This record gives sequence, C-alpha cells and structure tokens, in this order.
Amino acid sequence: MNEIIQTITVYAIPVVFAITLHDAAKAWVARWFGDPTAYLQGRATLNPLKHIDPIGTLVIPIVLAILTSGRFVFGYGKPLPIVYDNLRNPRVHMIWVALSGPLANVLQALLWMILIVALTLAGSSEQFFFRVANAGLLVNLVMFAISMFPLPPLDGGRIVLGLLPPKLAASYAKVEPYGFFIVLALIATGVLNAWMVPIMAATQAGLAALVRLFL
Repeated sequence: MNEIIQTITVYAIPVVFAITLHDAAKAWVARWFGDPTAYLQGRATLNPLKHIDPIGTLVIPIVLAILTSGRFVFGYGKPLPIVYDNLRNPRVHMIWVALSGPLANVLQALLWMILIVALTLAGSSEQFFFRVANAGLLVNLVMFAISMFPLPPLDGGRIVLGLLPPKLAASYAKVEPYGFFIVLALIATGVLNAWMVPIMAATQAGLAALVRLFL
C-alpha cells in the first residue's frame, strides 16, 4: 500500500500537466486558425479541472504505473471539441492543430529533463524530486509517441489525413470510429510498443543533445 501511494504521488502531477497542456495547446491553436469551439468551452486553459477525465487522467495512468512499475503510463483527458471544418484552411490547419498537442509534450519533456540536470548539478539528494522529474519525462515521451501514431483520431492520424490526397483521406477517415479499439488491440499485441520505443528513444536523445548545448 505504501508503494502504491508513493507511485500515485510521483505520477499525479506529471500526468495531469501532460494532459492539460496537450489539450490547452490544441484549443489555442484551433482558435488561432478559426475554430473557437474548444476555447468557448473553456478548454484553452491551464486549469486541470477543465481537461481531466476521472478514469482516463487518474485511474488508468495510476493503475498502469503500478502494474508496470512505472515502465508504461498512458492516459487521456476529456474529448477536445474541435470542428475542423471551421478552420480557415481545414486540411493544412488540421495538421498544425494536431501537431500542437504532441509538441507541448515534447516541450514538457525538455523542461523535466532540465530539472533532472539541475537537481544533479545542485547535488540534490532528495530522491522524491528525481522520481517526479523522471516520471514527467517518461509520461510526456509516452504521450508524444502514442499521439503521433498515424491512426485517427490520434494526432498522428489527423496529420496523415491532412497530408493525404482528399479521396484517400476520406477513405482513411472511415477508420476513426474504431480507432480507440484498434489502439487497444495494438497495445495488446505489442505493435504499439514497437512503434513507441524507437520514437521515445530518438526524442529523448534529441532533447539530451539540446540540453548539452547549454551545459
């Protein structure tokens, strides 16, 4: 029970921030490009209460963190209401909206990495802060990798729809209602993990190289 409480404490803040900033970024970019739907519903905010889903943001990530000893953490927030037809240039602007969420996770991963380096350079012996920072790095790398998987309604799928010719995009968009179940199947079969591991490793290496430039 003590270990479970510690896991919840360590992952709670990183998970909530990862999901909140991911959705807020997409809401702001959608508004910028002409669709104020999410903004008008109060989703372009850093207030976590506007974004969190009790099951997707809290229960699932915590259960996964406990079951996998922190090796795999995944969560989601409330559905973000974006009407892509409202965008001034739906095909192009859909790509930017979809990219903004994962990029917010990359930025957070960078900030958590900087915190890890700062704690190390300061000679901190407080393991709790190291655990939280490492959890923040992991959570955001996982969210980035999953979000970029090229399957609607994930952000990577939205990017693909914006890049494909209209007829192919229309055909591919038909899988969207089944996207969540496909993702679950890909997780169960290990296919998604095979996608995520190299994406996460490459992203972490790139961020580490960036941090080293300023050391």
